Order: sequence, then C-alpha cells, then structure tokens
Amino acid sequence: MISDRVRGARVIRTVLPAETEAVAALHARARATYYPDGVPEDGTDWLAAWHGAITRPDGQVLCLVEQGRIVAVASFRTPPDASAETVKLYQFHVDPDAWRRGVGTALHTACAEQWQADGRRVAVLDVHVDNRRAQAFYARLGWVADPGHPPAEGDHHLFLRYAVTGE
Repeated sequence: MISDRVRGARVIRTVLPAETEAVAALHARARATYYPDGVPEDGTDWLAAWHGAITRPDGQVLCLVEQGRIVAVASFRTPPDASAETVKLYQFHVDPDAWRRGVGTALHTACAEQWQADGRRVAVLDVHVDNRRAQAFYARLGWVADPGHPPAEGDHHLFLRYAVTGE
C-alpha cells in the first residue's frame, strides 16, 4: 500500500472503502465533460465498480486530496494475461473544478513513482476518442499510441502506452 505523499497543501494517498461514494461522484462529474450528448447509460453500477476497485487486493486506487476533499483519483493494476512488468491505468479522473492547477500531473507523478517502485516497466491505458483534453494531458506526460493495439473500426477508445522506466 502506498504511504501518504504530502505535496504542499495536497495529500496523495490510497482511497479508503468509506470514500467510494465520493470517488464515484467525482468520476461522474469528470465523465460528463467529454460526452457531448450526455453520459451514455450502459448499465454499469459505478458505485459497485469503484468499491470493487478500491477493495481488490491486486490493485491500487490513489487519490489526491485538497482541503479534505478528493479532487483526483487513479485506479491501476496488472491487466489480465499481461506480464508483471505491465500496469494498466484503468481510471484517471480529475474533478473539473480542479483542472489546470497541476492536480492531474501531481497524481500521475505519484502513480509513476509507485509503478517504478513496483518494478513496472510499461503502463497502458485506453482513453475515449472524444476526450481530447485527456489525450493532450497524456501526450504531455509522454504517453504514446500503443503499436500493439491500434484502434479498430468503430472503436470508441484509443490505446496508449507509457515507458515507466524511461525505456
């Protein structure tokens, strides 16, 4: 488990199960910004999904807290059928009220530090094609198109890769 990291008035730490509702609400606010026609209803119980991510023993969910409030969250673990050197960033969200203040960069830095400490060499993620803000954010941080997973016709996600150890 990650120890608390204090960066100025910010604390980056592991999310607690009791914070599941706050995390799910932040996720909903962030997702609403990149669906031009509204968030699609796909039947996912996001509260249950977040509770599962927070409590699963083989994954981690980190958050960035400012003034006692979670303003960013990241969920990651080894994806099924991948080597132990690979980590997948399943969810990464910053509250829209905290955009452009370095919150996402600080949380990403903490994730990368954790991945490196865990011996990860490569991180992967998928990002929604309509989420241009996230795509630009990841590009600034060194994420590139994953050559092993080109987008398929009609796919709604782009697949990105990040060299954790600077390879």
